[in-house]
Amino acid sequence: MNERQTFQPSPETCSGAGVNDKAIYREAAADRETFWAGQAGQLDWFKPWEQVLDESNAPFYRWFAGGKLNAAYNCLDRHLKTERKTKAALIFEGEPGDQRVLTYQELYREVTKCANVLKSMGVRRGDRVAVYLPMIPELPVVMLACARIGAPHSVVFSGFGPGSLCDRINDCRAKLVVTADGGWRRGRITPLKDNCDEALAGCPSVEKVLLVRRTGKEVNFTAGRDYWYHDLMDGAPAACPCEQMDAGDDLFILYTSGPAGKPKGIVHSTGGYLTGVAATHRMVFDLRDDDVFWCTADIGWITGHSYAVYGPLANGCTSVLYEGGPDWPQPDRFWALIEKYGVNILYTVPTAIRSFMKWGTAWLENYDLSSLRLLGSVGEPINPETWLWYHQHVGGGRCPVVDTWWQTETGMILIAPLPGVTPLKPGSVTVPVPGVEAAVVDNAGNPVPPCGGGYLVLKTPWPAMLSTIYGDPDRYVAQYWSRFENAYFTGDGARWDEDGYFQVMGRVDDIINVGGHRLSTVEIESALAEHRTVAEAAVIGKSHKLKGQAVSAFVTLKEGFTGSPELAAELKTHVTRKIGALARPEDIFFTPEMPRTRSGKIMRRLLWEMAEGRVEADLDGPVAAARHGI
Repeated sequence: MNERQTFQPSPETCSGAGVNDKAIYREAAADRETFWAGQAGQLDWFKPWEQVLDESNAPFYRWFAGGKLNAAYNCLDRHLKTERKTKAALIFEGEPGDQRVLTYQELYREVTKCANVLKSMGVRRGDRVAVYLPMIPELPVVMLACARIGAPHSVVFSGFGPGSLCDRINDCRAKLVVTADGGWRRGRITPLKDNCDEALAGCPSVEKVLLVRRTGKEVNFTAGRDYWYHDLMDGAPAACPCEQMDAGDDLFILYTSGPAGKPKGIVHSTGGYLTGVAATHRMVFDLRDDDVFWCTADIGWITGHSYAVYGPLANGCTSVLYEGGPDWPQPDRFWALIEKYGVNILYTVPTAIRSFMKWGTAWLENYDLSSLRLLGSVGEPINPETWLWYHQHVGGGRCPVVDTWWQTETGMILIAPLPGVTPLKPGSVTVPVPGVEAAVVDNAGNPVPPCGGGYLVLKTPWPAMLSTIYGDPDRYVAQYWSRFENAYFTGDGARWDEDGYFQVMGRVDDIINVGGHRLSTVEIESALAEHRTVAEAAVIGKSHKLKGQAVSAFVTLKEGFTGSPELAAELKTHVTRKIGALARPEDIFFTPEMPRTRSGKIMRRLLWEMAEGRVEADLDGPVAAARHGI
């Protein structure tokens, strides 16, 4: 990661940039509340706030206290009063090649009808709605319909299996689940309804299921519980008033993995969250009125929430929504979509970029990518080699690469360059955005000198911050606000250089970052331990050229069972079934017992060194017996 090249903002970038003066950093630092109040003022409020930041119950901070607004109104209704009424809001392309364009007026109509459907199914303000859908237009429609009537949504990534879905539904006690007959992924149908039926066998809070027809696959239909989306939408009125939500009211709950194994329900409130994502979407991506913006992240993750739905729509932007993978039916799908829709801004993950590198530049050469003006990276650290390849081959050497750091918990981008003012360094997320204060500290919480490394913390509150962990405020305080005094602990390690540029090094807790997706080692270990043959399991993350990290599992079997390639395959399938394909172990190591310290703690460092090939496995000893392949 030791890269010394610097890329200055080009004259072309500076001349058209919305932010082209570094004074914005000084002004925001001098008076953060005034700065964020100015950003909030670009939204429409039913009632103005009485206080920008209420710190009286820290760390349960309240942003824009006393103010009232509605996220769906800001994403839709207010644009209907302008020329954006007939502007494309969403450009959808399904993996099979089907297409659909929704203007702001058409999206408004779909959302208001869906809001009335939800009401007809008994959903009221404050009820939680679980959403388990593929990347189709109905996903943002349902999210915005929930926001319109004040029902917090909890979107569950469609790649998760029945076990993960069940856990998330039960934790938030969802009243309704919205799912589909399936979704397309690399030419196959993901059986979402089948997964949902299996999960709901253990979900007593769910009263009804709303089912979207996507693939035409025959599915089980339970009369009195299941309802077809299209049937109810056909008869729904296209007018539904917005609930006036307090700025601090819950907008959504999104689950993320935690070191304790139990997924955490991260709660984001309405006013602060929408202010933060709209402001950073404008600033970091240097948004312009005619831009076509494509955030490739699945909406089931926070990146999709913030920069595929709420941020772009609040800013009246045109966004691309794509259902499938980047290599289906062949590895040129992204380039074909960029040329087809004239994409100006591409925001994707280093895992995808590394895949593009592996597939080679020949796949790009048949396409005109000259519409691209800016490139973004998100989800995990990007090494200089990958950054430079992205800049040169995708951006043609002319597009700034804005590498961004943030989290599910932070809601919005916190560290990233502003294209019109910030010199770029490959491998660095550069500096905190205006209005954000970050630092690198040592184990005692003392600032680390320049060119040093330590723990990444946030020194002051920011608008889109999580408000709590759903149902567990004590865990919220303990996990984020107890490690260092008067600072939010991110759980990431970082370095910073003599220019104040940050380089995020990755997690310091028991989390594996697979392709930008955070997975708990404890959750995967628990899934393995449920298998009839497993006595004990330990999971670590090992380096992976494409994904950044991959899951490696060390398994001790019960008496009477022997490790084999067939059992390894069975265990991988078991984890996929319980959690999802992302958690599927890349390797299974069978070992008669785990290496432990004298106190009995598993020596994970040794397991990691073995998985990385840095030490030899002792086939006759207690550290490993055999490895059965991918």
